[in-house]
Amino acid sequence: MSRHSTVLIAGGGIAGLALALTCHQIGVPFRVFESVTQIKPLGVGINLQPSAVRELADLGLESALDGIGVRTRDYGMYTQFGLHIWTEPRGLWAGYHWPQYSVHRGQLHMLLLHALISRAGPDCIECGWRAQGFANEADAAVLVLVDTAGKRRVERGAVLVGADGIHSAIRKQMAPHEGEPRWNGAMLWRGTTRARPFKSGASMVMVGHSGLRFVSYPVSRPDPQTGLSTLNWIANLQFDPEGAFNKEDWNRQARLSDFLPRFESMQFEWLDVPALVRGADRVFEYPMVDRDPLERWTDGRVSLMGDAAHAAYPVGSNGAGSAIIDARKLGRSFIDHGVTPEALQAYESEMRPITTKVILTNRVAGPDQILDVVQERCAGRFERIEDVISSEELAAHAQRYKAIAGYAIATTNDAPSTIPPDRRIA
Repeated sequence: MSRHSTVLIAGGGIAGLALALTCHQIGVPFRVFESVTQIKPLGVGINLQPSAVRELADLGLESALDGIGVRTRDYGMYTQFGLHIWTEPRGLWAGYHWPQYSVHRGQLHMLLLHALISRAGPDCIECGWRAQGFANEADAAVLVLVDTAGKRRVERGAVLVGADGIHSAIRKQMAPHEGEPRWNGAMLWRGTTRARPFKSGASMVMVGHSGLRFVSYPVSRPDPQTGLSTLNWIANLQFDPEGAFNKEDWNRQARLSDFLPRFESMQFEWLDVPALVRGADRVFEYPMVDRDPLERWTDGRVSLMGDAAHAAYPVGSNGAGSAIIDARKLGRSFIDHGVTPEALQAYESEMRPITTKVILTNRVAGPDQILDVVQERCAGRFERIEDVISSEELAAHAQRYKAIAGYAIATTNDAPSTIPPDRRIA
């Protein structure tokens, strides 16, 4: 494998594997380096918007998504007292040509890993090697790696893409004075519970407001014998953002006593929040953090993608999807410009402005902002929602966020394929 055409990928998460699958599809040599010694199905539920599902379908993975996820039918908002504010259809039911999927993050990760190994072979990814830094040479990108024992090695390729997450070593070298991720005072508790699905059976619901919020949706189809699905849920409380918080770790287990008392009153005919929380095998705690947008992602033959490039608050159901779209846009740029620094610059010029808007919008006006508007106007109690907020205002807010995030219905349906099936690099 010639280093003069190889893409080095630092990170074997969803972003890195999506890029590797894209490189394989278009005929670009690649190598993936992942810090953990064994990739495992970690995490809880996530959502994939139709714009990202379209890209996975073009990779030949849509039927596999049906095997691990649920086609989300609708998205509803409710006050902390269970009063209905707004419901909108999602995916195919909204008029998209592709579904929206609710899936377990770990199962999606494994799907991408197994697809990559089956197509490119097990040697395409090396585990147990963490990115430590990079350098640019005249004709090569240099990736510095270190293993768990502290052994150091160097790899060279045509370009290097940092897909090493919110604590990216590649990003840290580009922005050495950035510091730790930015915390807004929100803490998230997440889990999955076997229970009967609510509403349509494929509904996503958001209850409460920014200081006291609960989100839930199924990530598996109902068992034909028991009628139970795996329901993903997220409990969110707000604290003083100037206070201390534990470092981000999706796998840190939590105590129910730290948050459940605040949610004890959320018991409705269609959703029993305390029972759902108590039914989880494990509960994970995570501070809601992001990073300020960077002024550049690219340094010579090195660039960033996914959370390494644009970590945003997880309020718009587009975190994993944006990483997948990054991979596809970068692949198209390789087709148009070759595996060159020019390709990295073209990819950044297209994607950085879009993701910058998403980062800043998610801080102040994500799709959940409607909950806060209703809370401010009526403290969550009303006889008729029309007396509090009009359907036109609700619809306008929902459409505005989709437009900013790049997954409005017409935008998704009418756009040409990022990478047509027959397009390969020369």
